[in-house]
Amino acid sequence: MKKIFTLVAVSVFFALNAQQTANRFFYELTFKPKKDSAKLEKVMTVLDISKDKSIYQDYTGIAQDSIIVAAVKKMETSGVFVDIMKMVKMPKFAYKVTKAYPAMKETYVDRISNKYFGYEDDLKFNWNILSTKEKVGEYNTQKATTEYGGRKWTAWFSSDLPFADGPYRFYGLPGLIVKIEDEGKNYSWELKGNKKIENYSELTEGEKMLEKYGMSSAVNIISKDKFEKSFDNFKADPLAEARPYMTPENMSRKMPGSDVTMGEYLKNQEKMAKDFFNANNNPIEIPSAKAKK
Repeated sequence: MKKIFTLVAVSVFFALNAQQTANRFFYELTFKPKKDSAKLEKVMTVLDISKDKSIYQDYTGIAQDSIIVAAVKKMETSGVFVDIMKMVKMPKFAYKVTKAYPAMKETYVDRISNKYFGYEDDLKFNWNILSTKEKVGEYNTQKATTEYGGRKWTAWFSSDLPFADGPYRFYGLPGLIVKIEDEGKNYSWELKGNKKIENYSELTEGEKMLEKYGMSSAVNIISKDKFEKSFDNFKADPLAEARPYMTPENMSRKMPGSDVTMGEYLKNQEKMAKDFFNANNNPIEIPSAKAKK
């Protein structure tokens, strides 16, 4: 009995230690979506730092995870179509930025049609660390500046947080970036809190549910040029891949347990996608600067 108990204890020990944990840092992003407007918007984003990488993304989708899972389970049990898009708030930004430790090799990922595509980037920042110090929220920070994506940036980092990382693609300072904004205040991130995530998974429950129905979370790595060309084509015609199947017969079919036709549903999806892409014409990285890089 003692040997059995010992084996069970050892098994539980290794199982618990095999569970991945992560530090989730919440950054409020204040940004100007339109070049010709002074209107600012805010969105919560997160930087999840685990043992071997970090993942930055919009928090909107993660926060609505339980709603998506409940809606899909309801469809599974009832067989009645539920338009999940009417139940959730669309994220302002759909991409993810992954930094692999310790080399900090970055991977930029976004969904193009029904698949995830990404490109790898060996990005280096030339930081100018200054002697200026300031309290940002509850953190003691130090000032640093750099140029990236056609903009001049000022960052405040804290050596009390021993992570050489930060929101979006920024990294490389001797402490976590607590605040960073460009000279024109088009984009400004500020750390608002953090928590430990036990049993951390890189995929949300909603993404796992989509995998179940054939929408793989595997990332297809392609060149940056090919990615940007494919993404531009997708923005111009979000339904390009579906068009060969959009026959009059298919478009007139009703969604399961609904009076909505496939044609009406897809038309609404196309409008939502185009509205999403047209909502922001003031990107973080200025296109002309990206072309010169």
